[in-house]
Amino acid sequence: MQSQNKPDVPENDMTGDENQEEALNAVGDGSSDEGDAVDLDAADGSQTSAIEAELADTKDRLLRALAEAENVRRRASRDVENASKRSIAGCAREMVVVADNLNRALGSVDSEKLGNNDAVKSLVEGIEMTAREMHNAFSRNGIKKIDPLGERFDPQLHEAMFEFEDPSKPAGSIGQVLEFGYTLNDQPLRPAKVGITKGGPKQGAAPTPSQQTMNEAAGEKPATTGGTAYENHGKPSGANLDEEL
Repeated sequence: MQSQNKPDVPENDMTGDENQEEALNAVGDGSSDEGDAVDLDAADGSQTSAIEAELADTKDRLLRALAEAENVRRRASRDVENASKRSIAGCAREMVVVADNLNRALGSVDSEKLGNNDAVKSLVEGIEMTAREMHNAFSRNGIKKIDPLGERFDPQLHEAMFEFEDPSKPAGSIGQVLEFGYTLNDQPLRPAKVGITKGGPKQGAAPTPSQQTMNEAAGEKPATTGGTAYENHGKPSGANLDEEL
């Protein structure tokens, strides 16, 4: 008997049921991919928020560091400027002593007794020119003389040497200047040695009441209780007290 040859069927050929099952599986696989995509978007969003928070914190720290650096720079600049202004303080204290000696030399000269002595006159003129030029140099370098005669005593600028009676001036004012003081760039360099007055009128005395005020107080009507205004068991009224003051 001759064998009958059956047609070859490709292995990859599937029936309709198999194709339908594969399509359902493909649909199931697609939904899984969408879920994974949603999870990835959520993860990306949280990561972005974390990065933004870290960036804001870094920016804040950077601004604080810049502000601190600027403050340090300003303080250093101010310290250098103050040191530069005070650098001549030691030399200035020595030079004001020379100025004091020149002023004493000029103060000891009696111009009426010079007469026709040209040599002495020239010497006095030379001392005056030297003192004047020294004070000009002081002004150019921020050194100012303190002459506080008649001013109120200030412990930061003045040094009290003694007190004396002077009723013509308010108590606590400067009546005598023994030695001039000096300031360097508006800062005390050397206090002025002074004498302080005492026994004079005190500052801020109560003003005398006006005549109108006293008339109004004297002309007040009695109160409804039968007593007199400002009555105090026979003591003087307020108007009388004002008159005594």
